[in-house]
Amino acid sequence: MSSITIIGTGNMARTLGARAIAGGNTVEVMGRDQSKAADLAKALGDGATTGEWGAAPAGDIVIVALLYDGVVPAVAHYGDALAGKVIVDISNPFNSTFDGLAHHEETSIAQEVAKAAPADASVVKAFNTVFRHVLERGRPDVFLAGDNAQAKSRVEAFIKSLGMRPLDVGGLKMAHWLEGAGVVTVGLANHGVGNLDFALGITELPA
Repeated sequence: MSSITIIGTGNMARTLGARAIAGGNTVEVMGRDQSKAADLAKALGDGATTGEWGAAPAGDIVIVALLYDGVVPAVAHYGDALAGKVIVDISNPFNSTFDGLAHHEETSIAQEVAKAAPADASVVKAFNTVFRHVLERGRPDVFLAGDNAQAKSRVEAFIKSLGMRPLDVGGLKMAHWLEGAGVVTVGLANHGVGNLDFALGITELPA
């Protein structure tokens, strides 16, 4: 199983932490507010620990569970403490009307994280196309993108430990299109599907 550090104390941090522990992984929680991080670790139970904000994470896989505009600053703040780590960006940079992306060029939060992270860290985009309560209760497909095959393999193993199916969409530049897929999920929730009780997935024809 995997050793996971979650940076963040919000709903996604709580959901991923609970699923990670249920899957047999170890979990460390880090937050700007140390008391919130301690409270979340206590709520998760099963040996979840608390790390100090900005210190070297104990986990080999570091999930940044923050709102999109806080992800790159947090990674820059951690700096060399993230050396050698697999950094997982789960954010969706929605615009104010939730029908487009907040950045106006063909980039992604994950690609910007890669610029801010230590050279020997690896960045993977994942989980951004799954609504939180589906992640909490379901077994959705989880799309991921990244440039380092070994890092993606480790994230895939973690996803499988959650009882979910990882699906590799390619290199880190594909994170831009995964963020676009996040916009599509919101559009479907507001229109074609009409609720949040779904996730994007792949249907394969029988051989």
